[in-house]
Formats: sequence, structure tokens, C-alpha cells
Amino acid sequence: MTIALPFLMSFSGFGQDAPLISGGVGFLSTTAAGQTYYQPILAPVAVVPLGEHFLVEARADLRGFIAPENGNGPYQGQFFSTLEYAQIDYLVNKRLTITAGRFLTPFNTYNERLTAIWIRDLADSPLIYPIGTRTSGSSNGAMIRGAAANTDSWELNYTAYFSAACTVNNLQAGRAAGMRAGVFLPKQQLEVGGSYQRYLQDEHMNVGGAYVWWVPTDLPVQVRSEYAHSDQGHGYWIEGAFRFTRKNEITTITSRIQPMARVQQFFRGSAPGGLLPSQDTNEMDFGINAYLPQDIRLTTSYGRQFSSGADFNVWNVGVTYRFVLPLAGRHS
Repeated sequence: MTIALPFLMSFSGFGQDAPLISGGVGFLSTTAAGQTYYQPILAPVAVVPLGEHFLVEARADLRGFIAPENGNGPYQGQFFSTLEYAQIDYLVNKRLTITAGRFLTPFNTYNERLTAIWIRDLADSPLIYPIGTRTSGSSNGAMIRGAAANTDSWELNYTAYFSAACTVNNLQAGRAAGMRAGVFLPKQQLEVGGSYQRYLQDEHMNVGGAYVWWVPTDLPVQVRSEYAHSDQGHGYWIEGAFRFTRKNEITTITSRIQPMARVQQFFRGSAPGGLLPSQDTNEMDFGINAYLPQDIRLTTSYGRQFSSGADFNVWNVGVTYRFVLPLAGRHS
């Protein structure tokens, strides 16, 4: 259950000596404003090490969208496939990793760390998620990242990237350049950082953000939050989760239960908003996850969205299964 931060996932070589197939399978039922739809999801991940310094990794999202035709007719299904990332990483040293290809846009933290269906605590993405991640949440280009400096009590991490515009189906990306920097305190398991992006396609604009993560190993809580601002609007979300065990270990029935809550607000800006809400919006979400044996997880949540357009409830019920399939060799 412990979620490692990406910049901490260092390895001797790349931590394994053979290809690995992993990912998640899920099924989600959502009822929003009285309309119910279903999503079967398959999200495979491939990791292929090439010696001690190179790694090829990719993740796809294959999902169906089953909903009543015209809102009240018979159920019909559509299916979509997206290549979320397909990149090659070159580990120069602990200070620098160079990435080329298609990668998750590293604006703030949610996109890189919580979008996988087997990781996110709540099924719905935050209202401000499209800020800094358009057009698809992925970038096509190059990225550098690493630990700029560190001691036993703190670490300064950084990421910088450039993305080219792409309109090819399943490979869409916007033309943008940006960076992220954060300070991580390992003893407190606390990270504070900020993001900047210059969107260079169509209407050019500056996008900024900030985040706070506190995921202690010796306390039964996890707190994550983000703020993002652009000409399209600005807002924040704060999410907290609780476990009935101080060290996040599964030892009893109650330790398999995880209640959580998220509070968020979005304030509409002057520029066209795309996937953002069309008016000022507030939302509160509450959920309970149950971690079953064999990496199966049941998820439930209730949310209430408030805006000048309409107020409505959002109910989510789902199940996810996390799988790992070493293909050969030894994995550390």
C-alpha cells in the first residue's frame, strides 16, 4: 500500500534484469446526475531493461464506455485505446536521467503518481487536472530529471521537459515546455514543490502550480494536495486517507479498510476552458476502499458537486486487480 515517489524509485541498474509485464484490470460503475454508465478497463505496463543504464517502459489504457443511448435509450458501448507513455530512459547517474519518447506530462504530481487505476484512491480525477496536462496528459519529446542535491535530511529534485504538438490518434500531445522542482524530507515523508509550464500551441499561456504530499510511514494517514492556475481558471484539491494501522501493513480485517475524503474548488477564468468546468465549481467526495487478498481492491465513493449550472451527486463503485508477471530472470 505504500506509494513510492517517482524520484525515489532508484535502482541498481534499473532494479531488474529481465522484462516485466504488469498493470491493472478494473470495472467502474458511475452514476452522475441520475445517469449511470460503466467502464471496463485494462491498463497494461511493460518494462524492459537494457543493461544497467537503459530502460524501456510503456503503459496503455484500454477501456470501454457503456451508457444509455441519448441518456435514456438502450445501453451501447464504445471502446477507446490510449498509449499513455512509451519512453526510453537513460540513467546517467543519481543526479540525471534522460528520457525520450512519449511520457506523462510532469505538471504537479497527480498525473504521474495517481492516474493508474490501481493506485488512485478516488475514481474521479480532480477538477483542476486538465490544467497543465492538456491535451491528453502525455507529452511527446524529451525530459530530464533527478536529484539536484541531497543530504540525509532533505533532497532537492527537479524535472524539465519539452513536448512537440501531435494530432495523431492515440498519440495526441500539446506543444509546451515546463519544469517542476520539489524538496523532499525523508524522515518526515513530506514533499513540497511547484510547477511551471509555458503552453506554446494556439493561444500561448503561462501555467503554474504547487503541491504538498505527506505520506508518513509510521502514521495511519496520507495527505495530498495541489493548486493550479492558468488563464482558463484556477483551483485546488486536498485529499486525505486513513488506515487502521500505523505502518500501513495488512495484518487484520480493519487494516484492509481505507476511508478517504477530498475537498476541491475551481474558479473559472477568462480563456476557453476545454475539459475544465464551465463555471465556478465546488465538490466534496467521500469514499471507502477495501483491500482484499491477491491484490484485489473494492472501491466506493460518493461526491456532491455544486455550481451555478446545477448541483448533482456522483456515485462510484468499482473493483481493481493489480497484476505483475515477470517474464524471465530475477527481479529485485
